Amino acid sequence: MTPEMVMSLAYQGMQVTLWLAGPLLLTALSTGLLVSLFQAATQINEMTLSFIPKILGVFAVLVISGPWLLKRITDFTRDLFGNIPTMIS
Repeated sequence: MTPEMVMSLAYQGMQVTLWLAGPLLLTALSTGLLVSLFQAATQINEMTLSFIPKILGVFAVLVISGPWLLKRITDFTRDLFGNIPTMIS
């Protein structure tokens, strides 16, 4: 296995990780920001108030984009396992 192959696999793995985590993290970030703005506007200083909207938002994104996320990770895994014979030689 050449160093270029290792770097290519690492790059692909990081890219898939970003594609999988990106929608969930962006949803949690935007929900937290909106709740924080609401708290600042109403002067509610409850730290635990943002957890329920974040959980619901991330759950909704998982339900909506779950099939796409599963397809991305299974395609990557299938390609990775399919390329094992070329990696060994």
